Amino acid sequence: MTALNELKNRILLLNGSRRLAVAFIAGAIASLATAPFHFFVVCFFAFPVLIFLLDGCVPALNRGIVRRAMPSFLTGWAFGFGYFLFGVWWLANALLVEASDFIWFIPLAVAGLPAVLAIFYGLATALARAFWSDGLGRIFVFAAFFGLGELARSYAATGFPWNAIGYAITPTPIMMQSASLIGIDGLNYVAALLFALPAAFADRQARPVFVALLLIIPLGAIVSFGAYRLSQADNSTEGTILRIVQPSIDQSTKTGGRDLDGQFQTLLDLTDAEPADDQREPDIVLWPETAVPYLLTQAPQAVAAIADRLNDGQTLLTGAVRLATTAEDANPRYYNSITVLDDTGVITGSSNKVHLVPFGEYLPFRGLLESMGLRAIAAADRGYTAGDRREILTASGGISVYPLICYEATFPRHAVAAAGDADIIISVSNDAWYGNTPGPHQHFFQSRLRAVETGIPMVRAANSGMSGAFDAHGRNLIEPLALSLQASVDVGLPASTVETLYTSQGKYYHWLIFSLFLVSGLLMKWRENFTTA
Repeated sequence: MTALNELKNRILLLNGSRRLAVAFIAGAIASLATAPFHFFVVCFFAFPVLIFLLDGCVPALNRGIVRRAMPSFLTGWAFGFGYFLFGVWWLANALLVEASDFIWFIPLAVAGLPAVLAIFYGLATALARAFWSDGLGRIFVFAAFFGLGELARSYAATGFPWNAIGYAITPTPIMMQSASLIGIDGLNYVAALLFALPAAFADRQARPVFVALLLIIPLGAIVSFGAYRLSQADNSTEGTILRIVQPSIDQSTKTGGRDLDGQFQTLLDLTDAEPADDQREPDIVLWPETAVPYLLTQAPQAVAAIADRLNDGQTLLTGAVRLATTAEDANPRYYNSITVLDDTGVITGSSNKVHLVPFGEYLPFRGLLESMGLRAIAAADRGYTAGDRREILTASGGISVYPLICYEATFPRHAVAAAGDADIIISVSNDAWYGNTPGPHQHFFQSRLRAVETGIPMVRAANSGMSGAFDAHGRNLIEPLALSLQASVDVGLPASTVETLYTSQGKYYHWLIFSLFLVSGLLMKWRENFTTA
């Protein structure tokens, strides 16, 4: 452990800008654990570096509480800034679609959002440092508050739980299965603990064998439980076939309202494609988010064309913009919706997006920001209205469908409501905004964990990819459709859902884990103080 002790001693002596620079670099390295890279092993280096940096943040006792916490807050913030800057830089790609209007906003999007998200890591490290110790106890305290910071990030200001650290220890189906017990919220605590534990090897009074067991046993349990759960999986399908349509229409074409008939024709042609030699015609067809380039209620010719392409008994589920007005409200309201059409062209159901994207689909503080020349990036000049609640939709064969639109699928609390009511979850998105960047890969991967948490198969259609389907254990039912590929693919739906502990009674297990980690850390701190007294 000589090299690790030497590294710790060097890091402990850092202060000021050098400490923040190292924290930033460690966070940037940790971002390699996100999709599409999944190099999660780098976190076993990045997080111990963060622990050593926090060891060096010795607060001045003659300062106020805020000034005493500032070094540890800034250290955690710098780590988070590096993690998010290199993890979500691709958001700027959406601003290039209409560069003449939004290019000036790119520096704020690239650096501003990571700076805000990093605040949660800064608060987590500041709180953890208030209960710090010299030994193993600080690792448990750190994990408790880091997981709490991730939870707060998923709720504050409508929430943005993108690239939560728990995803880093779920790169494969065998490692995902623990999400069926504690969900991503619980896994955030576990991941923070495991990634930070190697720092304990450098402690003066460390017992290497004990620390190694604390690291190996949970990892072994995660893999063992995953292997067992997958061995019990039902691999049968019920005979219902769903066709995923990925039209891969360029976002500038969609945004500019160009060639609407051509866009629509592409969707119809992919819907009408011949099935593979060993398959029959699909029962359900799924189009991605805002796929229909018209308002269906004002385009009878489009509805008729859809009915003409659907076979007897087929159902289309499509993302579409829906217009609604009432006698009491003369102002039109636009909804980002999923609409169901039967083979006669009758709209049999719809569900509106409930969780809109700030600055993408609506402007917070609209009056003020519009006076500054801003508008919602993905909603033209109209803006969207949030739906009151999601509706369970019914497709061919009486299949119950729970709809999630775009980044709603990254929120466990939205998906868990499907348990007991839905046969499948569908997720529609339009990641063409982000081009060939890590963004669509991250969206695809994070959506996948909702199937594991809920035990409900999920089918995902994205305009430019990645589109795919997962069984109740998060396994790919088909080879995912690659980015920018224009294609349709048929998938047999799994025969049943699987009840999970997370959906039945585990939604609040993360509070139990937080309490367990915090109490364990404080007891270890007390024991360390008692031993050295």
